[in-house]
Amino acid sequence: MPEVKSYAAQNAKDPLGPFSISRRQPGDFDVQIEILFCGVCHSDIHQVRNEWGGSMYPMVPGHEIVGRVSQVGSKVTNFKEGDLAGIGCFVDSCRTCASCLDGLEQYCEVHNAATYNSTEMDRKTPTYGGYSKRIVVDEKYTLKISPELDLARVAPLLCAGITTYSPLRQWQVSKGHKVGVLGLGGLGHMAVKLAVSMGAEVTVLSTSPSKEADAKSLGAQNFVVTKNKEAVDPIMNTLDFIIDTVSAQHDLNFYLQMLKRDGTLILLGVPPEAPQLSVFNLIGKRRRVAGSLIGGIKETQEMLDYCAEHQIMSDIEVIPIADINEAYERMMKGDVKYRFVIDMASL
Repeated sequence: MPEVKSYAAQNAKDPLGPFSISRRQPGDFDVQIEILFCGVCHSDIHQVRNEWGGSMYPMVPGHEIVGRVSQVGSKVTNFKEGDLAGIGCFVDSCRTCASCLDGLEQYCEVHNAATYNSTEMDRKTPTYGGYSKRIVVDEKYTLKISPELDLARVAPLLCAGITTYSPLRQWQVSKGHKVGVLGLGGLGHMAVKLAVSMGAEVTVLSTSPSKEADAKSLGAQNFVVTKNKEAVDPIMNTLDFIIDTVSAQHDLNFYLQMLKRDGTLILLGVPPEAPQLSVFNLIGKRRRVAGSLIGGIKETQEMLDYCAEHQIMSDIEVIPIADINEAYERMMKGDVKYRFVIDMASL
């Protein structure tokens, strides 16, 4: 099998560094992609540092992948050499369970083969992600990318974009809805752009007053500093939805009270400890707490097409692969607007 350059974590503590991996030769239904850009997701850090447990090393992170097709299998029908293509958070699934048959492969009930830190469907072959020069994936799990958009800015749509688009579609957010976006980072800034484009009135909820100008420039109509009681009081019991993107510990009960009757708090971030919920905050207004995880292939393609139509892309800072360890440290400090993207030509 061909050797491919990559950057990998050898354990939970040491910096990422150059590493050589093997990629399979394209099979009949496979697409081989030369990776041009790969976004850096906060979950890359969690998994590299084994903060969620179960990390497998060596680990090549990266699941926000855009590139150009360099080879296709003999039975591939949707792609040809030279096409732009994307790979998101998973590269295969069982294809036969109820979730897969419903186009919700992310919830596969047998085995969802994550793009990295996972295994192929044989449960043995490790998967390696987009911090690499090349990847080979079945065409059914490969996405079409519009040539009309800035490819580097498209890369984060494969995770941050679909992670926020999917719940907005699931709960049918549209004109007339009031949506709170909690946290203005990689996920939050996409949630603002998408919810505004769907006609919602968006309120960014933040502990940082300095983010107000950014929130407004992204399209949010309102900005509330959640540490300021005078600012918070007027929005209590007014929001239809809150998109919660925060991965740090925070008090869900406080934000639940901002929801009107039948409002929904949608969790996208994964704090390190289980949250505490007051049942009274739920039953008193028939409020709901829900969660959402990326999207299936069909919905992810829908999201990419929607973003192409509406010219929605991520706000990014492009870096060479050699700067990845520094980028991780900056992400931990919130020092990025709003997504790092690796230029893979630097590998």
